[in-house]
Amino acid sequence: MKNEIDLEKLKFPIGHFDSHMEISNKDLTDWKETIATLPHKLQKMVHELSSEELNWKYRPNGWTIKQVVHHLADSHLNSFIRFKLTLTEDTPTIRPYDEAKWAETVDGLSEDLTPSLQILEGVHQRWSLLLDDLTEADWNRMYFHPEHQHLVAIKTALGTYNWHCQHHLAHIEQALYHRGEFN
Repeated sequence: MKNEIDLEKLKFPIGHFDSHMEISNKDLTDWKETIATLPHKLQKMVHELSSEELNWKYRPNGWTIKQVVHHLADSHLNSFIRFKLTLTEDTPTIRPYDEAKWAETVDGLSEDLTPSLQILEGVHQRWSLLLDDLTEADWNRMYFHPEHQHLVAIKTALGTYNWHCQHHLAHIEQALYHRGEFN
């Protein structure tokens, strides 16, 4: 292996998201750009990968590249729905899901990334349209997350998903860099 491996760094290559940070208008603009550009960046990273490469893991006991791509589609579809619920209901309680189990379903293990890339393209286009229309009051609307037992403002959720995009792009880069060492 390439030197000593820091498992925490492999799991969180860009660190953790700070949900208590002061969020500026520039942050929101930057984060909206991340949402708008993720599908293209992801497509560019994975479009020529072989079956072997799609099965490379980003860390020991981690997901494969294909599972990361499918997870992004699952997660971001759920997030878009959470945003819509928050904008149309008074402090809705969102529904968590077991992402690890979802990653083990047949569609989460498929080597055909096309459906998940298509989901991400469509969801991110709609999400971007939605985000561009939010008012100051909308940014401060909240949902309740029962798993974590706290309220989450839309602007904080956007920061989380900005982080989520970058976090999983970094995982794919790691898997490619380590070339199957963790399988």
